[in-house]
Amino acid sequence: MWKKDKLIAVGVASLVGWACAYLAIVVYKDYAGGLFVWLPIVLGILSTLLYGRNSIPTKAKLRRAALETLLVFSCGLVLFAFDGVICIVMAVPIGWLFTWVGYRIGYAILKKRNGNPSYSAMVLLIVSVPFFMAFEHRHLDFNGLRSVTTSVDIDASLDEVWRNVVTFPQLDEPHEFIFRTGIAYPINATIDGTGIGAIRHCNFTTGCFIEPITVWDENKLLNFSVLDQPDPMKELSPYNIHPNHLHGYWVSRRGSFKLTPLANGHTLLEGTTWYENKIRPDFYWTIWSDYIVHSIHLRVLQHIKKLAEKNA
Repeated sequence: MWKKDKLIAVGVASLVGWACAYLAIVVYKDYAGGLFVWLPIVLGILSTLLYGRNSIPTKAKLRRAALETLLVFSCGLVLFAFDGVICIVMAVPIGWLFTWVGYRIGYAILKKRNGNPSYSAMVLLIVSVPFFMAFEHRHLDFNGLRSVTTSVDIDASLDEVWRNVVTFPQLDEPHEFIFRTGIAYPINATIDGTGIGAIRHCNFTTGCFIEPITVWDENKLLNFSVLDQPDPMKELSPYNIHPNHLHGYWVSRRGSFKLTPLANGHTLLEGTTWYENKIRPDFYWTIWSDYIVHSIHLRVLQHIKKLAEKNA
């Protein structure tokens, strides 16, 4: 059972966090540094200052209270239908890091002021979060396209590989854990027509990518743009939710399959996707997005390899 001081610290900090998360997610519709960096820092500082305002507990107790604040805040995001479980789990590492930074700042303040933090400073700290989010909303700039390339060595001819690149039948059920969480994954591909202007349909578990062919260099290169795409995932939630980040925050722009003959008679098949990731900070979220794109590539390329080598 939490004591009164800890209950107040965790409760007040969590309420501040939920209000600011609502502002970022629902009002501004920004998934950026204000939500993933500054807010966790403020939660760590605020919970630490509130918990230690009467007497300074041990560092371990203060640290635990800060991280428990992050846990309560995260559970609330799911409970109040702000987001799903998987996205919260993805955000936990960066949230944990900056909540810990906030706890360290809060502890330093408590030590300097002998456990007598300024309440006016805490109010300014709380107010700084919506101001930071408002500034980001007005001035946020995105870094443009990012590319991910994955390759496989296939023991088959260029012609055999090409046939399975253009269109391929139903894939097996995935064994990768990432695709059992709700992340969309490819199930088959069909094409209407041949050559430039043909329309390729790459069907995922959440819908269809519509891909007009822009380069058709038989047995060498297939390039396509992305005219339309489905949701990147289905949220794991007790509610039927569709958070804003599912719509226009991860956007596939174009892709390609490149075939290169190898000296041993094999074919090197490379798949590349160019995409935009509008969730910030880049240094963290591109780790996840690159990993997911690479996993999707690998699922398709391994399927093509299996078909081509079987037919060969």
